[in-house]
Amino acid sequence: MKPLPGDVRAALQLAQSLGLDRLDAQLLVAAAVQQNRAWLISHDDAVLSPEVASLLTGQFAQKAAGTPLAYLLGEKEFHGLLLKVTPDTLVPRADTETLVDWALEILQTQAPAQARVVDLGTGSGAIALALKASHPEALVEALDLSHAALAVAQDNARRLGLVVAFHQGDWWQPLAGQQFDLIVSNPPYIAGEDPHLPALRHEPIGALTPGGDGLSDLQALIEGAPAHLQPGGWLLLEHGYDQAEPVAQALRQRGFSDLAMRRDLGSQPRVSGGRWLG
Repeated sequence: MKPLPGDVRAALQLAQSLGLDRLDAQLLVAAAVQQNRAWLISHDDAVLSPEVASLLTGQFAQKAAGTPLAYLLGEKEFHGLLLKVTPDTLVPRADTETLVDWALEILQTQAPAQARVVDLGTGSGAIALALKASHPEALVEALDLSHAALAVAQDNARRLGLVVAFHQGDWWQPLAGQQFDLIVSNPPYIAGEDPHLPALRHEPIGALTPGGDGLSDLQALIEGAPAHLQPGGWLLLEHGYDQAEPVAQALRQRGFSDLAMRRDLGSQPRVSGGRWLG
């Protein structure tokens, strides 16, 4: 085992020797010493306490083994919000902001002033909280099957001072008899045999894949949505880059109108949706 780094410079050198990205290493060191990255540049000879040196050595090893940086820092920015994240929740991705932006367009132009919105499979609460923060008039609800994920989402809501009603349960089960103007979801959609799945092993597997071809949860959401949509309400779903066509087909077969698709930051098909005319 390598000796513990004695100062900031040695810590960054250790991170580099383990193959860490320079920015990731700087963020970990800055968080550990409770300073910003600019401070590191002019204080690279600052002595680290044994506790901080030991913490960083462990974190560098975890990052080198594939642990997401957000889990090590305990937070991740999403749509302008700094969210707490843990291994009980997915790490919010920038591509999911595509879903939020589309939902906000609908809320601002096609929904009632106090639109009822629900986020299915909320995880850290990222989508629901981003919608509430940007459109405070909306009455936002969110649900998740995981008690642990809901605890993280509720903590984020309290910290940010955002009022969202949370429910625990499996997809439509907690929403019996309720109807909404907008339903959004980033459900598990990665195929069970997808070669990229092992690289995501540190994140909750149930939030990543339903197994099989990855479409089962998307299909369940499409099938159940009409019973929970007001006439003219929208359903927006995040999906894999190669799933836009089967999702659109399922929406069409279920009777949705005004079908549309949005692309993510990499120009890949990422979110599909439709309107329920009732």
